[in-house]
Order: sequence, then structure tokens, then C-alpha cells
Amino acid sequence: MSFKYISFLSGRFFDGISSGMFMLALPWIMLEETQNGSIVALSTLACTLVSFSLSPILSTLIDRHSRKAILFITQTIQAMTAFVVLIFFFYLVGNLTTLIFAQIIFWCSSDVAWKTNNAFVQENFAADEYPKITSYQEIIMQITTLGAGATGIVLLARWGMLEFATIAFIASFISAISYGVMPYRRKLGLQHEASFLKQVIEIKEVFLKQKQLMMFLALSCLSYPVLTFLVKLVPIYFYEQGYSANWFAAWKVSFGIGALISGFIIRQLLIKYLAEKLMMACITFIALTLFASSLFSAAWVIVGFALLFGLFNSVNRISRMNKMHHEIDLNERGRIEGVLHMFSTFCQSISYILIALLSHYEATQLGFSIASLILLLAAILMLNLYQTDEKIAPASKGT
Repeated sequence: MSFKYISFLSGRFFDGISSGMFMLALPWIMLEETQNGSIVALSTLACTLVSFSLSPILSTLIDRHSRKAILFITQTIQAMTAFVVLIFFFYLVGNLTTLIFAQIIFWCSSDVAWKTNNAFVQENFAADEYPKITSYQEIIMQITTLGAGATGIVLLARWGMLEFATIAFIASFISAISYGVMPYRRKLGLQHEASFLKQVIEIKEVFLKQKQLMMFLALSCLSYPVLTFLVKLVPIYFYEQGYSANWFAAWKVSFGIGALISGFIIRQLLIKYLAEKLMMACITFIALTLFASSLFSAAWVIVGFALLFGLFNSVNRISRMNKMHHEIDLNERGRIEGVLHMFSTFCQSISYILIALLSHYEATQLGFSIASLILLLAAILMLNLYQTDEKIAPASKGT
């Protein structure tokens, strides 16, 4: 494996450890400090609103500046944030405000890093390398997610914010170094005819320039708000049914294993099948998986279906990224990522309201059916767009 791959994947690995461990610990320790779940919910809402509001500005930065530099800076910011938290708690002056501040910084910087990473892969790797690098990325991401989750379950009972901040600082620092030494083949222009403000205003025009394609991509993005919906819905459902928290942990592990499996097979899938067909198939299969989950109340059945959901969700996401690598102008990639992120965040916020209503009326299990119906409609719309727009349906690759 070349140094370009090693340095990039190393950055992704330590970024995953830092963000995974720190963002897992923050809400739990905030809950211990305040004994108030509303505070945790409000802080999460604040993170979502700040990220949503800054998305047009930060996405435009991705289209104007070195993507390698942005990846390096985001990790440096996270390392500095973790170090500040470490110092505050070492001297026993850390409080709720410190934790909320750290959560917002990590949340927003992680969003920027995610969008920049997608644009960076398109820019720094050749087209025939996309399946290979996305396969490696998915394996790294799922290993760090599962590792951080499993380790966190053990360490949350033993560690405090001081220890978690130390791990986050070290991991973010190593990630920043990895990105700093990473070879970078810049294709993004150094000079820009339009001003920064004009490029921000142009976001709508950029998105609508390929309206049908953007709609197709946005419909594919619905799998993410459905995922965040289930992450909130499943523990409520298990609690109402009298199941222990271990079943929810098992659900997350099952989902993660499914996603990890996708990393080992996605390369061959992308070589053999069109990304558009994979996206449509995955959205359909997720809808069917959720519908099947709605028919059974047994925890082990829902945990089992989570593995399929994790597999199809990851294949859909990776296929969408590869579609964008080939179809989107790399000078506009950041802003398009930003709009899709805003769409997902908006749908995510609506889903939280739906959960509150379902919980209030004691109809939590209905949430699986509603999510299934939404994705089934999305799959039908995607098929219609695919059949009517030649930009979405290029010449056949194989099956």
C-alpha cells in the first residue's frame, strides 16, 4: 500500500477514535453532572442548529481552499479543544459550559471534516481508485466506530472527562500529523473569479444546475435521517417493551457489523454494478427491512434486521459518494455536500418531532412502518428519475 493511502487512512483512523470516544463520553458525563436529560437534548439541538446554520459558509470554504489544509485544521481544532477541556478538568474548573462548548466544536468540525473528506477523495485519487479507497475507508470507519463504542461501554463507568479528553487530544494530534504529511495532488484552482460571498449565494444555482440528479442524490440521503431516527426510536421501544439496555447495545453492534461487511464487498459491487442501481436497490431493501421489523416485537428479531440495515445503509452511502465523485464538478463538491447535509439535518429534526409524538401516543412500533413507507416512496421516486433522466442513468456497466 502506498504512503498516500497509509497517511490518509491513518488520519481517518485516529479521527474516528478521537471523535467516537469524545462524542460518546460528552453526553453521558453531561448527564452525570446535571442529572437532567433535557440539558443533553437541548445541547444536541444546539449543535444541530449551529451546524445547519454554518453549513453554507463552511461548505463554500471547501470549494475555495486546500482540502488537505482543511482536514489538517479540523483535526488541529479538535486537538486544541480536547486539550482545553483536559486543562479545565485537571484544574477542577471544568463545568457544563465547558462540555457544551466542546460538543459544539467537535460536532461542527466533524461535519466539516466529513464533507471535506468526500471532496478530497474525488480530488486526490484517480477514478479507478475510488472503489478501493472507499472500501478501505468504510472498514476503518466501522472498526473505529465499533471499537469506540465497545471500549466506551467499559470505560464510561471508570473514566472521567480528564481521561477521555486526553485520548481525544492524542488521537486528534496524530490524525493532524497524518494529514499534514499526506501527499496532495491539488486540482482546485488557486484563484477564484467570484468572491466568497458570491459563491455562497450561488449555492442554490449550483444545486439546481443538475436538478434531477440532485433530487436523486437527496432521496438517497434519506437513509441517514432514518438511521438517526432509529437510534432514538429503538431504545425507547426496547424500554417500553421491558428489554434491558444491553439489547440496544446489541442492536448498535449488529448494525456496525453489517456496515463493516459492506467495506469488504463494496469494491466488487462498485466494479460490477452501476452506483445508481445499488442506491435504488439499497433504499428498497432498507424499506423492506424496516417493514419486517415492524411486524415483530421480539428484540432478537429487530437486532437481527439491524445487521441488514447496516449493510444496505453503508452500500447506499458509499455508492452515492462514488456517483458524486464521477458526476459532480470538484470545484462545486463542497457546496453540494453542504446542501445535502442541510437537507438531511432538516429531515433529521422532523424525525425527532415524530418520535416525540409516537412516544406520547404510545405508538412507538409504528415508527418502523412510517420509516419504511417513506423510504419505499423514495425508492419509487428514484426509479422514476433514473428512467427519465439520462444524466442519472449512464451507459450500462454490467448488470
